[in-house]
Amino acid sequence: MTDFKYVNEFLQTSDGTEGSLLIPKKIHDTLIDEVEKSLLPRSEAAFFLGPTQIPGSSVDIDLATPDSLEVRELGEGGEIPMDITAYTSLNVKPVKYGVALRITREMMEDAKWNLMSHNIKLAGKRLAENENSLVITELDTAANTVAGGAAVTIANITRAMQYLEDADFEPTSYAVGMEVANDLRNIDTFAEANKFGNREMLARGFIGVIYGMNVFKVSTNAGMTTTSSYVWDNEQAYCIAEKRPVTLENFKLPLYDSDGAAVTQRIRVKALRTSAMAKVTSS
Repeated sequence: MTDFKYVNEFLQTSDGTEGSLLIPKKIHDTLIDEVEKSLLPRSEAAFFLGPTQIPGSSVDIDLATPDSLEVRELGEGGEIPMDITAYTSLNVKPVKYGVALRITREMMEDAKWNLMSHNIKLAGKRLAENENSLVITELDTAANTVAGGAAVTIANITRAMQYLEDADFEPTSYAVGMEVANDLRNIDTFAEANKFGNREMLARGFIGVIYGMNVFKVSTNAGMTTTSSYVWDNEQAYCIAEKRPVTLENFKLPLYDSDGAAVTQRIRVKALRTSAMAKVTSS
C-alpha cells in the first residue's frame, strides 16, 4: 500500500496565504511531473555549429547561388566567355536565453523533494522547447505555402514535396501539428493495411515515414501551430549555431536567505535556403 502522510497544515509557498490552515488532507510524497513534449531532433538541421566553431560572437556561413554558373555554345575560334559561381554570405549571431531560479531556505527545508534540482530540470526543458520554437520560426519563412482546406490531404503533402523537387531539393522531413496528425489518422490510405501495406497507423496511432519523409509530431506549446505542417530538406533548409550550451551556475543570496541557479544558453537557428522548405496549412 502506498504510504501517505497526514497533515493538518499546508505551507503554501507560491500563491495564497503562507501557512494558512486547511482541512486535514493526505498528501502523496511523490511528485507527479509534467509530461514530455514532442520536439524536433537536432539531426533534422543541415548542420550544427558548437562553441569551438564560433570563435567570436557570430559566424559567417557562405552559400553557393544555385545555377549561377553557366556554359554556352561556342563557334569555332570564338572567344570562350568567362563566368563564375555567385556566392552569398549569412551572418549568424547566437542570442542568449535563460532564467534565474530563486528558492528560499525554508522552501528547501520543508519540501518533500529537491526543489532546486527539479526546477533546474524544468528550466532545461524550457530551453529545449525554446530551441524548437526557433526552428519552427525559421521553417515559417518557407518560400512556398500550400493552403489546404478543413483537413490536410495527400494532395497537399505531395504538392509541398513538389515545390522542393522543382528546386532540386529532396523532401526528407515532415513536421506536423497535432491537428494535422489527426488528419493523417483519418486518411484511409495510411490507416488501412490493404492500402498502406502494414498496420503501423492502427498499432501506433502514427506513421513514422510518409513518401520517404521522416514524420515528426510537434507539440503545440513548443512553437508549433496545430493546423500547420512543414516539409523540408534536412541537408539544406536550416542550421543551428550554439555559442553556449545549456549552462548552470549556482549562486547564494544570504541577504534573502535563499539559494539560486542561473540557467542560460546562447543559440540561434537560421534558415539557409527558403526554397528547401514548404509549409502546409489547414483551417
